[in-house]
Amino acid sequence: MGSDSETEKTVKEKKKVVALSPIAKPMAGKKLSKRTFKLVRRAAENKCLKRGVKEVVKSIKRGHKGLCVIAGNISPIDVITHVPIMCEEKEIPYIYVSSKEDLANAGATKRPTCCVLVQTKPNKGELSEEEQTRLKADYDQVVSDVRVLTASMF
Repeated sequence: MGSDSETEKTVKEKKKVVALSPIAKPMAGKKLSKRTFKLVRRAAENKCLKRGVKEVVKSIKRGHKGLCVIAGNISPIDVITHVPIMCEEKEIPYIYVSSKEDLANAGATKRPTCCVLVQTKPNKGELSEEEQTRLKADYDQVVSDVRVLTASMF
């Protein structure tokens, strides 16, 4: 028999799955979500992250490239429906993750975040060579996994 904490965990995970929006495709699996959150955390530490719909849309319109990570449990869904379309037009890879709370934790904010744009170069200043290569390696790995997942959908 499992303990109470295990039972509470499964109930919370079921609630997360129920709350997902119908357009949340391609949805990251458990392993890809973990890798994506790690990338978002590293990008936040290096100031290579745009948080929120307003900043992400502004960056996409200005032609900045990166990986767009969108939360799948947004309500109302109209808040983010235009973001995947903009990403497809600008050929920016995007992926949905299960929870906006988890996305905010990875992005080093307390407030739940609808979407983030992970860039490989910081907005201001320079990264050390070591940090740049580590961020780029994580970025390339996640983007390749996202492209494989997206290709399998169509």
